[in-house]
Amino acid sequence: MSKNIQVEIKNQVAKLSLNRPEVFNSFNREMAFELQDALKDAAKNKEVRAILLTGNGKAFCAGQDLKEVTDPDLNPGFKAILEEHYNPIIQLIRETAKPVIAAVNGVAAGAGANIALACDVVVASESAAFIQAFSKIGLVPDSAGTFFLPRLIGFQKASALAMLGDKVDAQEAERLGMIYKYFPADTFADEAEKLALKMAKMPTKALALTKEALNQSLSNNLDEQLALESKFQIEAASSKDYKEGVTAFMEKRKPEFKGE
Repeated sequence: MSKNIQVEIKNQVAKLSLNRPEVFNSFNREMAFELQDALKDAAKNKEVRAILLTGNGKAFCAGQDLKEVTDPDLNPGFKAILEEHYNPIIQLIRETAKPVIAAVNGVAAGAGANIALACDVVVASESAAFIQAFSKIGLVPDSAGTFFLPRLIGFQKASALAMLGDKVDAQEAERLGMIYKYFPADTFADEAEKLALKMAKMPTKALALTKEALNQSLSNNLDEQLALESKFQIEAASSKDYKEGVTAFMEKRKPEFKGE
């Protein structure tokens, strides 16, 4: 039974809550492995059609637990931390054929910020903030921060945030295009769950193909991307959800997608 990741599956949504609130949900080795397991389980579970990642307590995630890396008996070393903890988490988020929504309920710093930004859709509470905190302790951004951040907000702004470690509040994050949307603190949890539920009821196969097309767009040229879109569109057009979507449109009713 996971103690650092709280898992709740309801209405085809797997809600994964980082659960070390006493240390602002900072990662240690145990929690990193538990999150990987939870993401793998949600990806394989046929009842799950969307994944909602959030944090318990005041913070979303403060990044790496520095107590672990400063304790000789606990420190696994940075090579292991990156290659065994964070990199697999980012890869699982990007590779799962289901939408992953980050619901950033509070501060997201360091690896915590970049794990959130690797998700398909990011929403935040108005009280949340994003901090590339690495330079403050003599480190460089990891967890794909140098990959996603410049693509989200542009090279110059990403460079400044990565080097200066400025705090970006939720309103500014939305304005920059770093996140999809922010909500008032008192309605945030409900709004995030409503969004996850909405995505769980959408045509899952089409969303998965869209996600993969976006993944490949990060390295494809135009001709390659056009060919990929053609391939995926043909595949989507053969799905039951496409047939249901067209039928519902013609019948002027709301479609009932099954994710097939």
